[in-house]
Amino acid sequence: MAKNNPDTEKESLYANLEKMSTEEILMGINAEDKKVSSVIKKQIPNIEKLVDAVVLKMKHGGRLFYIGAGTSGRIGILDASECPPTFGVPHDLVIGIIAGGDYAIRKAVENAEDDFNQAWHDLQKHDITNADFVIGIAASGNTPYVIGGLKMARENNISTGSISCNSDSLISKEADFPIEIVVGPEFLTGSTRMKAGTSQKLVLNMISTSVMIKLGKVYGNKMIDMQLSNKKLVQRGVEMIVEELQIDEKLASELLNKHKSVRAVLLAENKNLAN
Repeated sequence: MAKNNPDTEKESLYANLEKMSTEEILMGINAEDKKVSSVIKKQIPNIEKLVDAVVLKMKHGGRLFYIGAGTSGRIGILDASECPPTFGVPHDLVIGIIAGGDYAIRKAVENAEDDFNQAWHDLQKHDITNADFVIGIAASGNTPYVIGGLKMARENNISTGSISCNSDSLISKEADFPIEIVVGPEFLTGSTRMKAGTSQKLVLNMISTSVMIKLGKVYGNKMIDMQLSNKKLVQRGVEMIVEELQIDEKLASELLNKHKSVRAVLLAENKNLAN
């Protein structure tokens, strides 16, 4: 049963917002945002366990799924969609699924989050197996769509994690690796797209970036597998090669044009780079 007074629904610490000056509003929002990082820091041991479990699955060919509704679902899709261009991984390695389908990315789909069974149907469309890993994202921690997806995943021996912003949330009970980022009441009461959403995005940044580093998708501190999809990224690739190989920009550009990726250039020119 859901908590009667979940942390995400508690009354704002600020009153009469409509009477505030613009500066007062902005200062209040900023003051609440400052609390997020310190709360996340306390959860690093739990995030570490989840990351290591995901890495183990992915090293054996597994995939990572995010499931969520509304803002939480959109944040999951955002993180998943940025993995291919950043780390050069296939688009079906990290998959974001939102209640209501792709239409719900831009527009709310009424009652989609209340369907307890739909997340599992959505996961099955991707032929999910126990080689994969599912992370449920819900600020309240009580979203039926996410609870149902995690519950069915566990019943099918699929490892699960969760990210919520309430203590003792229902999705935590369905997760092998629960993470609870209790950031407290929002500046605007109940508006979890704000502080709660920020905390979810930060945690997903930590998870996906850590996982990709552990999978060897980074060299030094460089995104050597990034997709060279525009002039800015091509130039960034050239600069990486210049810095790493200590050569001039013209030669670096020629090498990148020849090998088509920063990793390929470094592998060809620097035999110390691990595969």
